[in-house]
Amino acid sequence: MAENGMVPITADIQNLIELGALFVINSSGGKDSQCMTIHLSPIIPKHQLVIVHSHLPEVEWDGVKEHILDTNLRIATYFVQAGKTFFEMVERRGKFPSPSTRQCTSDLKRGPIQKFINNYCKEHGFNTVVNCLGLRADESNARAKKIPFRFRDDLSVAHRKQYEWLPIHHFNINEVWNTITLAGQVPHWAYSKGMTRLSCCFCIMASDHDIKTAASLMPDLFQRYCNTETKLGFAMMMPVKGKQRFLTDIVKK
Repeated sequence: MAENGMVPITADIQNLIELGALFVINSSGGKDSQCMTIHLSPIIPKHQLVIVHSHLPEVEWDGVKEHILDTNLRIATYFVQAGKTFFEMVERRGKFPSPSTRQCTSDLKRGPIQKFINNYCKEHGFNTVVNCLGLRADESNARAKKIPFRFRDDLSVAHRKQYEWLPIHHFNINEVWNTITLAGQVPHWAYSKGMTRLSCCFCIMASDHDIKTAASLMPDLFQRYCNTETKLGFAMMMPVKGKQRFLTDIVKK
């Protein structure tokens, strides 16, 4: 049983540290990534630890890169980017991503980060990698069902083994905020303006509250999303009781 507010160092993790595995912190710049970074910094030797962020031009909050650099605790930090933007992806497909078909995550985040992992391991001689994600069980039922540590056979090759680790999977929201405060850090500025999570400014998984808050903070970008909805002829957010929910309707509620 993992102790509250602490990252459990299991025998598997300790063994991978001693084997010299590369630990990759996936950072969105959000509170959970920041919390995870704070906890892993004293646990993993610095030469075995990197931070990588997949930059999302046009749809990412201002200052995310700067915030990651300001809170990286002197861990080597890298920024990657897909060969297409969110709006280019949406227009090519003729539709927005959905919870069941999340190309925004697979194509714009996981893909570029996995490419970075492959190249970094090859260039620096790592044959074992642990991909670290700041997903927490109390965020959703789907995330609660995730396995905190597993071998990724689908991402492993003959010359390299890859694992996936969710170090703060058992943390509650108060433990996340307490970690950041006790470290003497502050979260990204969007939280102080009312956002509850830091993904894209407008996310298909966002609450109505976050959509309204983001619309007030980023009105030009909000209008671009609305224009894209009109152009495509359907809403970005999931329907409720079979009825489409356009962004303008959500904000007007």
